[in-house]
Amino acid sequence: MKKFTSHAKNSDNPQNWYVVDATDLVLGRLASNIASRLRGKNAVNFTPHADTGDFIVVINAEKVQLTGRKLSQKKYYRHTGYMGGIKSITAEKLMDKRPEDIIRFAVKGMLPKNRLGSGLYKKLKVYSGESHPHEAQRPQELIF
Repeated sequence: MKKFTSHAKNSDNPQNWYVVDATDLVLGRLASNIASRLRGKNAVNFTPHADTGDFIVVINAEKVQLTGRKLSQKKYYRHTGYMGGIKSITAEKLMDKRPEDIIRFAVKGMLPKNRLGSGLYKKLKVYSGESHPHEAQRPQELIF
């Protein structure tokens, strides 16, 4: 008797919507749990080359916690494209300007760096307030 390995396809997976409240959660632990859910590693039919993950909506991004002295010491870098055009911003200033980006950057760094990762990243929705425009999808509450 032969045993066959089943490989999931993108169309095989019913993708669910989940909402996560980031209030008082530590950034790294939150990001790793979200990346795992986006990738679909919690699913029974997880296949590394297929998108078997769910949609994640994160609310209250401005209330996420950074441990230690990361708020003042952690820097985020970007490049303008011009010579000597490297720019940096501390986590504290980024939290004031765009708190959603801190969660986005953390999760994006934990996803694969290929086309699959780009598709998974598009299924992450982050908002700084209590409300979000995805009520029509009826997201379930997810607690980490």
